[in-house]
Amino acid sequence: MREKAISRQYGLWDSPVSPTGLGRGITFSDVAWDQDGTLVWREVRSGRGVLMVQKPDGQAGRDLNSDLAVRAGVGYGGGDFAVGHGMVYFVEAETGRLYRQTLEHGKARPITPAFGNFAAPAISPDGNWLLFVHSYEGEDSLGIVDSEGRNWPQRLVSGNDFYMQPAWQPRQAQSKAGHIAWIAWDHPNMPWDGTSLYLAELDPGASDPPRIGKAHSIAGDERTSIFQPEFSPDGRRLAYVSDASGWWQIYLYDLRNGEHRRLTEAPADHGLPAWVQGMRSYAFSPDCESIYSLRNDKGFASLWRIDLEDGTEERLPVDEEYTWMEQIAVSPDGARIALLASGSKTPPRVINFGASEGVHIRQRATSEQLAPSQYATTQPIIWQGMDGKTVHGLFSPPHNPGFSSTGRPPLVVHIHGGPTSQRRAAYNPQAQFFASRGYAYLEVNHRGSTGYGREYWEALNGNWGIYDVQDAVSGARHLVDRGEVDGDRLVIMGGSAGGFTVLQALEDYPGFFRAGVCLYGVANQFTLVAETHKFEARYSDSLLGPLPEAAEVYRARSPIFHADKIRDPIAVFQGEDDKVVPRDQSDEIVASLKERGVPYEYHLYPGEGHGFRKTETIEDFYEAVERFLKKYVIFA
Repeated sequence: MREKAISRQYGLWDSPVSPTGLGRGITFSDVAWDQDGTLVWREVRSGRGVLMVQKPDGQAGRDLNSDLAVRAGVGYGGGDFAVGHGMVYFVEAETGRLYRQTLEHGKARPITPAFGNFAAPAISPDGNWLLFVHSYEGEDSLGIVDSEGRNWPQRLVSGNDFYMQPAWQPRQAQSKAGHIAWIAWDHPNMPWDGTSLYLAELDPGASDPPRIGKAHSIAGDERTSIFQPEFSPDGRRLAYVSDASGWWQIYLYDLRNGEHRRLTEAPADHGLPAWVQGMRSYAFSPDCESIYSLRNDKGFASLWRIDLEDGTEERLPVDEEYTWMEQIAVSPDGARIALLASGSKTPPRVINFGASEGVHIRQRATSEQLAPSQYATTQPIIWQGMDGKTVHGLFSPPHNPGFSSTGRPPLVVHIHGGPTSQRRAAYNPQAQFFASRGYAYLEVNHRGSTGYGREYWEALNGNWGIYDVQDAVSGARHLVDRGEVDGDRLVIMGGSAGGFTVLQALEDYPGFFRAGVCLYGVANQFTLVAETHKFEARYSDSLLGPLPEAAEVYRARSPIFHADKIRDPIAVFQGEDDKVVPRDQSDEIVASLKERGVPYEYHLYPGEGHGFRKTETIEDFYEAVERFLKKYVIFA
């Protein structure tokens, strides 16, 4: 018999989602197949990247090695490894070097020297060479090295500020001169602003290493974003994603006649903002008859098969519990599709999907001790912004079968980072942490978020600190007006760019939120531009305007210059080694709060950077947030 729910105040429910459990969970970042059907994926355990290998015989997966942490270090990372010909090539976190290791037995050994940072290794069709992205002393390039590391790596392409996603043309189509493709762009653009897709012919006269003969841009420009070039297995076509239509759509380029053909038409995104290297949203079938694509429709992902002959699209019946999927990879025989998948009630998993066998789970991120019925369901939500324009978000109402409450729950309004990013219908441990304790949880995909077309995210250009703040406030008001939350117990929370929105909202709308939670938030726009890393050094040109012309805007949107307006309690969390938003940003805000007697907490974590990865840090963070909200929101 089901036990009767205990009546207790919202925010004080006993939750099965513990800080310890959240701190000890693992995350997945990528998955890939070898030619024999071996599956390799990367998982992160307490901030340490580990490669897992599972052979096609169905035996349990195993760690590839226990000595070396796997993480690429160009920009925000990504492009950590590549698999082929019985080998895995990966970037070691501490030195940034490329390593080679057999998938059977044996130790890893370096194939590049320890200078700069390597990322996005791409294996040549014959297995003899690796393309890679390299960054050293602020200069990025594409390089090449023999796959055994016998010779010094060579620079292959340079001249642009940034490179990503190098790809080889398969050997089947190569004559004496094959091709490679890559994406490049320059400041002040970010990769979602405008990039170029380059196609280069390899010089048949150079063999050690191959050199580039002719290279030219075939798609993209300063106002068009190109993503994920990939050759068909027969080498006759090059696929890519472009937002020329206003949505990220898949295109095919015919290498024989030079014609471009658009494959997808739905008003949804088939690509992603390239915050990191190595991202994928589609993959060819081995027989070259189809492309399998992940479609992002307002934060919910679905898997589609596109027939390359007639263009027909078929949605594939992946289990409904998986509302977000990424890093698609098709098996060598075409029978299975590997994905990183999750849902609001399903923690992350590495899965296979096959038309005849359905879903097979390869690895789980957590022990999954909790039944799906114990999790809150994430719902898409829209509302009108202060100017009447449509705003999007995801809403998780309070949910815990063991408890009930009267009245209306407190609300946590969460602002994502970026700000050119998106909260998606993936498993969100933070949402479940709050919902299971009796909080409602709103994830604001304010204007400026991706996943809703280019016009939506471009609306934030020049308006950072305005629309994101207004959309957070109007989203909270919308839920208050619907009677779903308590208007006197509103909390705003966010990290990085989301932390900036937290500070700006507390200044612009004092008293509207009962409290704020700011993680490594941007407080000084001037020093952010001066001190941040190369990838984002000119990001603010579009969000705020170029300096020095926009200096007044930067001052108006720098919370540190208006911190005297903050009067609501705030908890500040900061990584001591953060190089994106350095700790002095948080130090300055905290100094102002302290001087004026505003209630605050400051938690500084040694050894943490931009985003918390250590188990003990994550545990402490959630414990501190819960105590803070009880003190200033629940019992206030």
